[in-house]
Amino acid sequence: MPDFRFLFYRDTDQINTDWHDTLAVLGTDKPVVPKQVVLDPYGKARTVTEQSAKGRKAAASVTAFDAEAAESIRKLTCRLVSFATEFGLYGNIWQQWITYMLMMHENAFTLACERRTVSRTSTMLKLAEKDFELFRELLALDLDAVGKATGTDLLSMMANYRVPYAQDTENGPGKQIRILSSRLSRAGDAAEFGQIISQYYAEFGVGIYGLYKAFRIAEGEDITRIVPVTETEDVRFDDLIGYEEQKKTLKENTEAFVNGVHANNVLLYGDSGTGKSTSVHALMHDYFGKGLRLIEISKPDRSKLPQVLAEIKKRNYRFIIFLDDLSFEENESDYKELKAMLEGALESRSDRVLIYATSNRRHLIRETWGDRSDMEYNEDIHRSDTMEEKLSLASRFGVTIYYAKPNPGEYLNIVRELTRRNGIEIGEKELSDIARKWELRHGGMSGRTASQLITWLRGEAARLKD
Repeated sequence: MPDFRFLFYRDTDQINTDWHDTLAVLGTDKPVVPKQVVLDPYGKARTVTEQSAKGRKAAASVTAFDAEAAESIRKLTCRLVSFATEFGLYGNIWQQWITYMLMMHENAFTLACERRTVSRTSTMLKLAEKDFELFRELLALDLDAVGKATGTDLLSMMANYRVPYAQDTENGPGKQIRILSSRLSRAGDAAEFGQIISQYYAEFGVGIYGLYKAFRIAEGEDITRIVPVTETEDVRFDDLIGYEEQKKTLKENTEAFVNGVHANNVLLYGDSGTGKSTSVHALMHDYFGKGLRLIEISKPDRSKLPQVLAEIKKRNYRFIIFLDDLSFEENESDYKELKAMLEGALESRSDRVLIYATSNRRHLIRETWGDRSDMEYNEDIHRSDTMEEKLSLASRFGVTIYYAKPNPGEYLNIVRELTRRNGIEIGEKELSDIARKWELRHGGMSGRTASQLITWLRGEAARLKD
């Protein structure tokens, strides 16, 4: 594919595989209609371009179509339907597919745009415009003509794709794809096309980090690979009732971080079910537009943290490494590596990465009375050295935020507010009695317990209605 060798073509990666498959449908490296195959008067297969005018007329009644091209179209159509379903898309799926590949392709130009605005006079932009002219032709491809040339209208059906349900199901990435596709399809020339797409790269970035808010480590693989979390819970800070001071502290530190001001690693600790994880998840919705991305690393994958940092530290985003439910048992020594990474081994981090952790334990590591008697029994020279080493991990977090279990009045206030938001009509005394009985049977007073109660009340209301 020589026409795409400037910036948007490399020998290996999934996007190029998609380009190969897509352009193979067109039967050529250029975005034109596939060759039509006919039988000449002697029964020999020839392309239309090989026929004389007299030969084409004689063969018109016995026209055949390229079966290989038709099969390629069938396969691509299946891929486009899966693509539309994945992102909840509708409309011109062909144009959205081309746009998606542009959004995902990491190369010298797109990564440069991600870091800073590319000058209109730069050589790199002029090279990219060579490719943009071809992309414009691909977006404007006459799908009906392709169908006529190959004997199948499958691809032309992608020009106005309708889903079998209400057309408001697109997810966050799907909406980005559809909006950018619409803008690119209306570009008047390659220069305007380049301005639109480079503006997108500057604002959102390129690849998975430009399209998604949250990420995790791929499971069951030997290599460390970061993959997107395609479905994230749409939680906001307003969904967490109370804890105003805690939310304020967390947001202030995060705002400083995304604005390029010095910020601290954060430890959110306290009772279970009080909204620690919810608070962190709410950040990615409030600050996604400012370049914040969240990478959640589970306990089995914490040993891969150095590889994760090595991959992301050169990207132009603000990354929060999220360690949920962080704690260590007495015989675990992994905390020493994390401690070094938080403060001691700064060469492995950048100012674009912070670590946010939640824990039910203030000091993260299980302590015993034996830790205080190490001088008498373990022959340590200084008293409580073992204890001090364990406590030093928590001190590596510059900001610590305590989430306490609500008192009875605060708990009832959470229940009342959730009841109001969910449109549940119930008397004050009855609600109070139900709430108190519920928390006694379901782990005590917390926001999580209150939310579970509201779920039960909604279910009861639905059953009574039926």
